[in-house]
Amino acid sequence: MTYSELVDSIPEYAKDLKLNLGNVMDQSELTPQQAWGTAVACSLAARNRQLYRAVVAEAGARLSPQALFGARAAAAVMGMNNIFYRFRHFSSNQNYGAIPARLRMQSIRTHGTDPADFELWCLAVSAVNGCQVCVDSHEQAVREKGLSEETVMAAIRIAATIHALAAVVGADEAAGATA
Repeated sequence: MTYSELVDSIPEYAKDLKLNLGNVMDQSELTPQQAWGTAVACSLAARNRQLYRAVVAEAGARLSPQALFGARAAAAVMGMNNIFYRFRHFSSNQNYGAIPARLRMQSIRTHGTDPADFELWCLAVSAVNGCQVCVDSHEQAVREKGLSEETVMAAIRIAATIHALAAVVGADEAAGATA
């Protein structure tokens, strides 16, 4: 399914999401690389195969291979880190904070794309995955790299819309329901 076909398949009850998708992917606060990288990273984090494939196919024409790699790498490493650091945050046992992570995270340094964009993608995925510690850490990092609060919110709009669409895309078909 192409991106256009996916957008056209969004059911009427999710019309707000369809309209929001069109708007959030064209926000002036984000460069095309920031917007489409965020969409790729968040669609991978949202775990909907149809949505992910359609977004990646559309993004492939808009992102360099290295940026596409970086967006995927951000989603992959944050999928791991968000669980690890969220556990530390949720647990009342303070001793866990002193134990080293001992998890490989080389992609954070070797992604090969714009460092601010990579941090923005990590932030958006952390929002999707609900890790307060990672959201805080990556929000500070993007702000230190010069991105504005408006840019951050624009990326989070994409994350929210992509996450909601992941629940809708194909849900009626999977449930055997009719539109």
